[in-house]
Amino acid sequence: MCDELTVADNERFLADAMSRRAFGAAAAAVGIGVLLPSPANALAVKGRDVTIKTPDGVADAYFVAPATGKHPAVLVWPDIMGLRPAFRQMADRLAESGYAVLTVNQFYRSTKAPFLKPGESYDQPEVRAKIAPWRDALTGAAVTSDGKAFVAWLDKQPEVNRKCGVGSTGYCMGGPMVMRTAAGTPGRVRAGATFHGGGLAADDMLALIPQMKAHYLIAIAANDDERAPGDKDKLRAAFATAKLPAEIEVYQGAIHGWCPPDSRVYNQAQAERAWARLLHLFKTAL
Repeated sequence: MCDELTVADNERFLADAMSRRAFGAAAAAVGIGVLLPSPANALAVKGRDVTIKTPDGVADAYFVAPATGKHPAVLVWPDIMGLRPAFRQMADRLAESGYAVLTVNQFYRSTKAPFLKPGESYDQPEVRAKIAPWRDALTGAAVTSDGKAFVAWLDKQPEVNRKCGVGSTGYCMGGPMVMRTAAGTPGRVRAGATFHGGGLAADDMLALIPQMKAHYLIAIAANDDERAPGDKDKLRAAFATAKLPAEIEVYQGAIHGWCPPDSRVYNQAQAERAWARLLHLFKTAL
């Protein structure tokens, strides 16, 4: 989970990388965004900003889907820095592979997205202080309620093929949100993927797994695994007991936050490998 320990890990990683004059890490250190490649045979897509009524208010979100036809739906929970251009780019890329993608502002109770100013980052104490109360409002019950509302909204869209299952992805704090969505709507969510997700092996999260019907991909950052090496084993045991397929892997050399292309610790090779495994999961499970 994103916290002061993660920030310290990232600073040490970047300092070491810069001392070796590593180009990729140098680019991340100065905040250079990466333009993600389109897939082979990419579909033409159309995106739009949307609002979604929930029991607690109105959520702002970004929806993008192939320009023609009906497609499996995917709900994306961003990391703690929220819905922003990097996640719109990731949504577009996923849509180009044939999915109807909704990326939400999970902090809608407190603020609209994007809420970070140019140059702001979770590494800064004042940014963490600003986000903290917004994060506190996202109780387990609130996230479960939101997940149900977002899946229901997706099922009403003409671009969505309801004969297919729904997929969900989550990054950092979005990881547990995927699990709560899968447990809250087991009849619809058939695939879940988390990337450097935090707190997935907590007792309340493990207790959700028997309620799910989803196949899973859990991609773990190397430094998260070093801090809690037993978590992956708890998760593997829980999914095995529930008889749910789960690919649970530590991505060596990748540290917490390595997947979004605007991350200071973006690891292109490992991010692309994780993306390929995500597409494989959706192809086989939805």
